[in-house]
Amino acid sequence: MPSPISVTSGDGVARLQWAGEVSTDELRREVAEALTGHSRVEALVASGDTTGQRAATWAGMHREGVRRGLGPGGEQEDRIVYARLVTDAPVNEPGGFRSLLNSFLPRKRAISQMLVRDLEGRVLLCQLTYKRDWDLPGGVVEVGESPRLAVQREVEEELGLQIEPGGLLLTDWLPPWGGWDDAVCLVFDGGTKDASVLDQVVKQEREIRDARFCTLEEVDELAADFTARRVRAAVEGRQPYTESGR
Repeated sequence: MPSPISVTSGDGVARLQWAGEVSTDELRREVAEALTGHSRVEALVASGDTTGQRAATWAGMHREGVRRGLGPGGEQEDRIVYARLVTDAPVNEPGGFRSLLNSFLPRKRAISQMLVRDLEGRVLLCQLTYKRDWDLPGGVVEVGESPRLAVQREVEEELGLQIEPGGLLLTDWLPPWGGWDDAVCLVFDGGTKDASVLDQVVKQEREIRDARFCTLEEVDELAADFTARRVRAAVEGRQPYTESGR
């Protein structure tokens, strides 16, 4: 019986396609066969085809991303890119299996921020160039970077200040909002500094318009509501975990 999977080739890549349901065993055989003469085998699976996605995964193909709005007939349908390289470790080996899982398990964006206060208890806020709201200094944690090192790096890059992060004050979950996926925000203690530390600030012009110490009332006025709630939760220290500052 002929395979329901069609194979096309070009640029050293084997491209698999099928209509309807396909079994994992069938797909695994086609992948193995294709890799005997190609360095890469890939398939585009419709975002709504959970059976096909499952078959591609357990056939050893890594999820690489999403091609948005591109169906095989030109229709507006997202397609998930699955691929396997001839150099990928076998799935039956621990490293190969972990790598496969890592390709499709959820990944959470992490943001690290620093709470720096002056001797009067005011909080250091930054006015950002890319949004109206003021926010705590900090930024997105890079892949493979520790959140603690990330906030130290961000504060130095944005403000030119070298501040050793202290303990973790707050973990705040941010729901999806305004085109962003959800994220986890970690607020580290930046300690208490004399207000004259602002004289040492060297603003990164692409991102920072201004920086100043603010009372909590000023934080409420200048920051987005969820940021203001996060700042208050971190200052009050009554709970280690919040969701959108609540």
